[in-house]
Amino acid sequence: MNKVWASADEAVADIPDGASLAVGGFGLSGIPDVLIQALHAQGATGLEVVSNNCGVDGRGLGVLLADGRIARVTGSYVGENKEFARQYLSGELEVELVPQGTLAERLRAGGAGIPAFYTPAGVGTQVARGGLPWRHTADGAVALASPPKETRDFDDRTYVLEHGITTDFALVRAWRGDRHGNLVFRKSSANFNPLAAMAGRITVAEVEEVVEPGELSPDEIHLPGIFVQRLVVLTPAQAADKQIEKRTVRA
Repeated sequence: MNKVWASADEAVADIPDGASLAVGGFGLSGIPDVLIQALHAQGATGLEVVSNNCGVDGRGLGVLLADGRIARVTGSYVGENKEFARQYLSGELEVELVPQGTLAERLRAGGAGIPAFYTPAGVGTQVARGGLPWRHTADGAVALASPPKETRDFDDRTYVLEHGITTDFALVRAWRGDRHGNLVFRKSSANFNPLAAMAGRITVAEVEEVVEPGELSPDEIHLPGIFVQRLVVLTPAQAADKQIEKRTVRA
C-alpha cells in the first residue's frame, strides 16, 4: 500500500508515445510542474492531453508543446499561450475546445464510471451542432471539424449528450497526502486536480508533504487513495516554486 516512488523520473518513465494524459491545474495554479518536467526529460511524444489549458509559453504543459510533443489537446482555454495558438492555426495541433464546466464533469464522469450525461451547456451552438474546427490545414482551412452531438428534451428543455473522459495516465499536484494515496488539495489548487486524478487509469501525484496513514482525518481528504497509484514527494525547493501567471496586484 506504500505508493511513494523514489523520483518523478521513475514515476513517469513508462508513459509511452501516444499516451493520453489528464493534467490538473488552472492556469499555473496547482499544475504538476515537476512531473511535467520529468515527462519532458523522458522524451514521450505524440501525447494526447486533457487539461483546462496548456500552460503558458515556457512553463507547465507549454514546455511539452514548444517541443512538438503534444499531438492533441482537449481543453477550455488557450488565451495565455501564443505557441498553442500558432500550432493550432497552422495545423500542427488538434484541439477540442469544451465548455469549462462540461470538461470538469466529463472528467468526473469518466472517473466515476459514467459513460455519458446530458447538459444544457452548448445547446444551440456549434458545441452541439458540430462544425468547431479541431484541426486546420497549413493555409488556415478547416481540415477536421467536430461532429454533431445527440440532443434530447427533458421537461421542455433541450440538453446535449457529452461523453465521460478516461485517460491512460493522470498527472496532478496535491498539498498533502499519505502513503496510501489519500490527497488533500490546498485552496485554488483544488481546481481540476481531483477530477483529472479520477479520470486517469494510472494517476501520478506530486505532493508537497507526505504523512503516515491515519494522520489525515477522513473529513479533510479530498480525493481517496483508490484513485491514486503513484506518489512523488517534492523537495522544499520544488514545493515552493509556484509561478504567478498574471500578477494583478501592486508590488
